[in-house]
Amino acid sequence: MPLRLHNSLTRRIETFTPADPARVTMYLCGPTVYSYVHIGNARGPVVFDVLARLLRRKFPRLVYARNITDVDDKINNAAAEAGVPIAAVTGKYAAIYREDMAKLGVAPPDVEPLATQHIGQIIAMCESLIASGHAYAAEGHVLFDVAKFKDYGKLSGRSTDEMIAGARVEVAPYKTNPADFVLWKPSSPDLPGWDSPWGRGRPGWHIECSAMAAAHLGDVIDIHAGGNDLLFPHHENEIAQSRCAHGTPTFARYWLHNGMLTFDGAKMSKSIGNVRQLHALLDQHPPEALRYALLSAHYRQPLDWSDALIEQSIATLDRLYGTLRDLEDVEVLPKDEATELLKEHETLKELEAALLNDLNTPEALVAIAKLAFQTRQGIRAHKRISKTALIAGGAMLGLLQQQPEAWFKRGAERVDAAQVEGLIEARRAARGARDFARADAIRDELAAMGVAIEDGPHGTRWKVAER
Repeated sequence: MPLRLHNSLTRRIETFTPADPARVTMYLCGPTVYSYVHIGNARGPVVFDVLARLLRRKFPRLVYARNITDVDDKINNAAAEAGVPIAAVTGKYAAIYREDMAKLGVAPPDVEPLATQHIGQIIAMCESLIASGHAYAAEGHVLFDVAKFKDYGKLSGRSTDEMIAGARVEVAPYKTNPADFVLWKPSSPDLPGWDSPWGRGRPGWHIECSAMAAAHLGDVIDIHAGGNDLLFPHHENEIAQSRCAHGTPTFARYWLHNGMLTFDGAKMSKSIGNVRQLHALLDQHPPEALRYALLSAHYRQPLDWSDALIEQSIATLDRLYGTLRDLEDVEVLPKDEATELLKEHETLKELEAALLNDLNTPEALVAIAKLAFQTRQGIRAHKRISKTALIAGGAMLGLLQQQPEAWFKRGAERVDAAQVEGLIEARRAARGARDFARADAIRDELAAMGVAIEDGPHGTRWKVAER
């Protein structure tokens, strides 16, 4: 079954055919590192991490780039407010971003370019655009001449007039057209800047991604991904400057855009004040539950974020990890043997088919639940295959890769484990003596400590309750 993806450029689902099957290229717009990112900023990295896993299974090589924007006016403002150098802000928040992505199970990209490390390529691209007549220099600025690119607006489906009306377009006397966008701008002495043919300055945001993508992936790339809030103007401008600089009929052959997160139906926005910082959520909840929640809706649709969604994701993972914990004495198949056997596993094939169908993660999660059911219901001779399949299916989504006890004992550092085990043993003895009042009192004592217990055929198990 081929991989089919919704291409924002053509507005239809298409079979994915890379230009070079031996080297698939993918670029994802990364963060501007001036503060903590919010949970909505994590949806793209998580979703497209699943896509990267799928591409690595289907093709010999994937080169996946996710950039860091480390020169930007928001960074300048944050550094000025804190009274620290620009690099102190970008270094701090880039490191936090990497750590937070790792907690979410997002594998590092093959390439993580920084804008400040590509100033030479950015200047060269500006020079190329000026030489071809697609850009012009004015008062220390370099601007892209939108009127010189006939396909401008094709990605977003907007006319130039609509784009001017719908965007925050800076009206400046040095612009030929109000829609012309900045490729390079002058820097005052207090701002970061680099020498250029147009004076000391710094790049505009849009050209940074074009230059980094070309430097590491080539003039034409297979997949460009990002949030649908970037479709215009950022991605529209990337297409214009990249195609004109390289003289190519296309820049990215497939454009993928994930939907936004909402909170009580409203888009997450700092201006509204309903932003949920990823860093804080990772401290409050199991990271894997956040990943599960981010995959619970189709990536192109909005996802309404709530405490109930997190709680539901935790409960689901409790059941899945509970299945694996109940089979802790069942060994998984050796890797070579598992690879061959699982190729014919019907439910695993259903799971992969869901992902091949435009990354249908909700349907893939249904297949995970089915795998868990089969594992619980299977006769002993088949449990080894079923358990192996459940873990393999989880790996396709970046789930179920930790030991069950690690999942259930998350937060155990907040309690005295020896004391908990002692109370559980005392409760067992009380129940054995039919002193149920004492047993109930011990359960209440454990609950007051933030410990939940569960009685079952494998004895009494405990976990630290969520904060």
